Amino acid sequence: MIKYVGVDDLNVDLFESQYVVKNGMSYNSYVIYDEKIAVMDTVEFAYANEWLENIKKVLNKKVPDYLVLHHMEPDHSGAVQAFLKKYPTTTVVGNAKTFVMLKQFYPQLVLANKKEVKDGDKISLGKNDSLTFVFAPMVHWPEVMMSVDNGILFSADAFGKFGALKFEDNWDDEARRYYHGIIGKYGVQVNQLIKKLTPFNIRAILPLHGPIIKETLAHVIDLYTKWSTYQPEDNGVCIFYASIYGNTRKAAMRLYDQLQMKNSEIIDLARFDLSEAVSKAFYYKKIVLACPTYNGDLFPVMKTFLNALAERNYQGRTIALIENGSWAPIANKKMKEYIDVYFKNCDIITPTITMKGAITSDTVQQLNLLVGALKK
Repeated sequence: MIKYVGVDDLNVDLFESQYVVKNGMSYNSYVIYDEKIAVMDTVEFAYANEWLENIKKVLNKKVPDYLVLHHMEPDHSGAVQAFLKKYPTTTVVGNAKTFVMLKQFYPQLVLANKKEVKDGDKISLGKNDSLTFVFAPMVHWPEVMMSVDNGILFSADAFGKFGALKFEDNWDDEARRYYHGIIGKYGVQVNQLIKKLTPFNIRAILPLHGPIIKETLAHVIDLYTKWSTYQPEDNGVCIFYASIYGNTRKAAMRLYDQLQMKNSEIIDLARFDLSEAVSKAFYYKKIVLACPTYNGDLFPVMKTFLNALAERNYQGRTIALIENGSWAPIANKKMKEYIDVYFKNCDIITPTITMKGAITSDTVQQLNLLVGALKK
C-alpha cells in the first residue's frame, strides 16, 4: 500500500530563485506500508511539521523502518533532521554520494542507522512490496537514484512539473518548462535512463514534483523521449525579438503576420518569462532571432536568451536571423557566433536580414523571401 504524505507550497513565487511558479510547488513524499514501512523522501524544511503530521496519520503509531533519499536537493531532504528527531531508529537509505551530500548540507546530523545501496540493489518490505534501486546520475544531480516497486517508479525530479497539486493546470506546458529549465542540459543521461527503465514495465510514475502519472504514461514517456533527444514537438515557427525603439519589433511583427501559420508564435524577450521562452524554443523546429546591435554586441535580453539555450545544449533547429543597427549592425554576426560555437546541428537560413533603422522596401522584400524559406 502506498500513501501520499507530501505538501503543497503556496508561498513560493520563484522556484530555485529563478523560475516563476504562479501556482506554487508540490514537494512529494510517499509512505509504502507493508510488513516493513518505508518513507520515500522528505520535503522542504519550512513544511517539515505539516509533512510529519501527514506521516503520523498514515503510520497509526507505528515507526518507519526506512527513510529513502532519492535526491539530496534541500526541497527534498530539508526535513531529514526533523524526521530523525521524531523517528531516531529509522534506517536512512541512500548511495555513497547521498551520504557525502547529506553531511555537506547538514553537518550536525548524526546517523544512528544507515544503509548504503548500489545500482540494482533490492530491499524487501514484505509480501507485497520490494524496492529495486536504479541509479540515475546527472538526472539532474550526481547522487540521484530512483526506485521501482512492482512497476511503480519513484522518479526523483524526473517527470516532475511546476505547480502545487491543488491546481489542475496543463501538465505538458508546466512539465515542459520544468524539464527544459532544470533537467534539459542532461538529455543524454535522461535518454539513457528511459532505456534503463524499459525492463521494469513501468505502470505508474510518482515524481517528487507534480501529480502521479498513470493514465497519460505513454504520452509522458513519448514527450520525455523527444525532449531528451532534442527533437522538436512542432514543425512551426517561433519568432523571438528584442527591440529598443520599435523598428525591430515592427519587422518581427510583419514577418509573423505574413507567415499566417496557426503553428507560429511571436515573443518579446524583454517582456516574456525566460523559462517559458526557452521551452518555446525547444518546442518548435524553426526559430527566428531578431535583435538590434547594442554597444557593439547583442541587446542584453537576446544575449541572456541565447546563453540560456546554450546552457541547455540547444540543437537540431533551423534558425533565421534579423539584425538592426543604425551605423554598424553586428547582431547577426554575434548571433551566428553563438550558433556556431554553442549550438549543435543547427541550420541558418540564408541570406540573413540587415536593417539600419526603420523598415524599407528592401526590408519588406527580404522578409517576403524569409516567409517562403520558413514555410518550406
